[in-house]
Amino acid sequence: MKPMKQFLKVMKALSDPNRVKILKLLQERMMCVCELRAALEISQPSASKHLKILEEADLVAHKKDGFWVSYYLTDGMASPYAACLLGNLKHWLKDDPELIELIKKIPLLDKEKLCKR
Repeated sequence: MKPMKQFLKVMKALSDPNRVKILKLLQERMMCVCELRAALEISQPSASKHLKILEEADLVAHKKDGFWVSYYLTDGMASPYAACLLGNLKHWLKDDPELIELIKKIPLLDKEKLCKR
């Protein structure tokens, strides 16, 4: 992929507050769509759409985990822009009140209950 296109994919991926929140949640631990949907209080199709955009930008990847598909942050090796962004994002927004509250929800998220499998 051409560098400009790769750069724009990463920047587009971060242009939505819910996608930034997903990245911040995934910094804490791997999560399934049900957990992300519940944490952000958005629909499952919306959460899936955001995850697809993040995957296309090489910021997020997934793996099959029994009944669930779990999402996690990539190492950024597929894109220098993704690597730079993920490295810096660890230090950004630590004092954002909304993100602080969102991260506090993580221990309450139980995919067994949320997904009703």
